[in-house]
This record gives sequence, structure tokens and C-alpha cells, in this order.
Amino acid sequence: MNFQELKERVLTDRLFKGVMIGVLSTLAIELLILVIVWIVKIIPAPVRDTGPLPSSCPDYPEQDAGPESATVRDDDEVYEYGIPLSRYRKVEGNIRNGEFFSTLMTRLGASQSDIYALDALSKGVFDMRQMKVGYHYHAYYLPGEPDTLAQVVYEKDNASYVVFTLRDSLSVRVEDKDVVNTIGYVEVNIENSLWQDIIDAGAPALLAVSLADIYAWSIDFFGLQKGDSFKAVYEKSECDGEILDVERVLYAEFTHGDQVYKSYWFDDGSGNYYWNEKGESMRKAFLRAPLSYTRISSGFTYSRRHPITRKVRPHTGIDYAAPAGTEVMSIGDGVVVYKGFKTAEGNMVKIKHNSVYTSAYLHLSRYGKNISVGQRVKQGQVIGYVGSTGYSTGPHLDFRIWKNGTPINPLKMESPPAEPLSKDDMPAFLKSMKESENAASRFGARTVLRQMVETIKK
Repeated sequence: MNFQELKERVLTDRLFKGVMIGVLSTLAIELLILVIVWIVKIIPAPVRDTGPLPSSCPDYPEQDAGPESATVRDDDEVYEYGIPLSRYRKVEGNIRNGEFFSTLMTRLGASQSDIYALDALSKGVFDMRQMKVGYHYHAYYLPGEPDTLAQVVYEKDNASYVVFTLRDSLSVRVEDKDVVNTIGYVEVNIENSLWQDIIDAGAPALLAVSLADIYAWSIDFFGLQKGDSFKAVYEKSECDGEILDVERVLYAEFTHGDQVYKSYWFDDGSGNYYWNEKGESMRKAFLRAPLSYTRISSGFTYSRRHPITRKVRPHTGIDYAAPAGTEVMSIGDGVVVYKGFKTAEGNMVKIKHNSVYTSAYLHLSRYGKNISVGQRVKQGQVIGYVGSTGYSTGPHLDFRIWKNGTPINPLKMESPPAEPLSKDDMPAFLKSMKESENAASRFGARTVLRQMVETIKK
């Protein structure tokens, strides 16, 4: 990029300008810090007698760095799940095949009377049937002849655990781990797939699901091309260093082909959270595709040779190749006007969305729950599953749309947006939008600076 191109981009691209300002500001701060550190180093520190250093450090029980996150309190005791480790002998393992609560507790050394009592105490607290094979447990024994089982901790999930107490007084309680929300940032160039490229960039795979939901109405994720890219500022929940979920995407910028799609998180109280820079909803009247993670095996045409009949005839739909059993969703709200089997189409569901649009889903293996003629369905509701019924050479979905009774290419259909933000909400939205862009600029500046440092090191 020459100086003239850089100048024009700074003047025209607000986000790029923010990134450049952020880079320069960060460099200035880094330089100031280096100067301060240099000054501190050359100033002699005052000498004072600190006394002899301790000859040794106190011994603590060895702890594996695991999800339990043992902590040290003021009395220098190490605790795990609130249990002081120095007082117990610990045994841990996983729930075995065919093992349930009573057999686990028996194996660990609990008496039958205690097992029955704990089972009764668990009612309304924890369903013992939820204990799953492979999940982790920790057993704590009081030293003796023999050791006595005192407490058992079962890791219910990534964010909570169940404590069974067998000494002093029997009890069952569910405790939550500390969950923290942090902000993350990622820039990704599409090389393989959205899912894989996000993982390769070090971001959580769940971000792909969030982006697919946000852009489901505007980007065909089956048509992503090498060279497409995106950047996103997102909020994630973490527990013991493990990412539990992507709570929300605060800002995203997706470059697909020659178009840039920006998305901003803003809560206007309507239940819709994502908007473009004009305050228009990212949610459209129809989904871009009726199923996820697949490929297009046959397009919309008026002259295709049928793979079975070998006759040239119109194929006024899109074939999505997908594994048998893949969920098929309604692209929009509507009423089921046909459900049944036809010789060529196989099992089919047809939905009338309004006075203009009707959609159909062909070759289904089976139908969704409670799908019947006259039944109202919601956008995203499962209406069937991919199959190979009728004239079909393999599992796929033949998806069709009619506009005013005329078949149209689903990939070229213009979908009207949902209700935009109200005028009263626009000032708050514009402020939130600016904050999101500034956050993206700061993160972008750090990314550029880090890349510069890595380049210099090389």
C-alpha cells in the first residue's frame, strides 16, 4: 500500500482510521513505558536490611492443575471444593460403564444406610439419574484404620458440582463454580471452513454458531469462498480457564465477495439484538437456507438431465447434499399446506408463508414433531429430516420456493428485513455502535502491533 492509498483509506474508511490511530496511540504508550522503565533502572534503589531470607517454604500437598481450581486461604490451608486437603486422603476417578450412584458409593466404601439416606436427601436437589459415565468424581477419606469416606464430589458439568457429605451430618448440595465473562477479539481469513478457520485462529468454535445465527438471513454460509474474512468482538463465559459459551457477539464485520456486512449488538427490548449500521435488523423474513453444514449438489435450472429418468427437464429448486437425518427447518413463519408422499418428490412438506411466498422441502426421511396440514410453524422450527425418498440417488434436500405461484431461485431471493429500530432508540444505538467500533479498533491496533513485533523478532 503506497502513501496515496494509505491517505485515501484513512480519509474514507472510519474503522481503518480508528485502527491506525489505535496503533499510533499504542506505540506512543509503549514508548512512554519503556522510558519510565529505563529511568527507574538507572536510579539507584535505597538499601535497607530485610533480614535473613527464609531457609525453606512450607510444604503443601501436591495438586494437579485440574478443573477443581484448588485455592489457598489466609490460614495457609489448601482447599478444593471448600474441602481442606491436609485433613483428608483423596481418591479420584471417572464413573464406570454400568455404574450408578449406589454402586459408585459402595465401591468407594459408603455404608448402605448412608447411601439410602443420601438418596432420600437428594430429592429436589440433584437427580441421581443424571450421573453419567465418564464424568469425574473426587472422594475424600479421613485417615484411620481403615480410612473413613467423608465426602464425595461429583462434577455435574463445567460450571457446577455436587457435594455428598457422609460425616458429622449427611447432606447433598449443588455448588456453582466461579464463572467470569471476558471480551475476546478475532480476525479470520477463510481458508478451509468457517468452523475450522475459527478454531485455527484460537477462538472458540461456538463463535461459528453465533456468527451463523447472526448472518443466517444475509450470507449463504455454504457459498463462502477463500479470501472471505471477518473480524468480531465477542463476550465469552469462562470457568477454570475453559470457555463455556459465547454469550454474545458485540460487533462483527463480515467480508463476503465484494460486500461488507457489519453487525452490532443492541437490546431494544423487542427480543431482536443484531442490527446493521442503519439500525435495520439483521433478521429477515426468511432464513437463507433450511439446514446447516452441507453443500449444494445441484442448482436452479430449467434444463437439467434427471439422474434417474435421464430426461432433460426443469429443476426449479436447490439440492443440498447432507447426511440422512440432518434437521430441516422452515425458513420462515407460515402454515403447512401439504404433508405427504409423492412418487418423484418422496416425503414432502409445503409451507405457505404469506400471500406471496410458499416453500417446499422434498425427499425427507421423516417428518418433524406435530407437523400436520393446517399447523402453524415458526421460523427455524424442525419440519423434517434429510432422506432419500422418491426419485433420489442419495440423501439430500430438494428445497423450492414460489413467489406469487412462480418458482424462483432460493439463492437469489431478496428477503425483506424485520422491523428497524425506532427513532427513539437510534441515539442510544448510535452511541453503542461507536463504542463497538472503537473496541474493534483498539483490538485491531493490538493485533497489528503484535504482528509488527513478531515480524521484527524474525
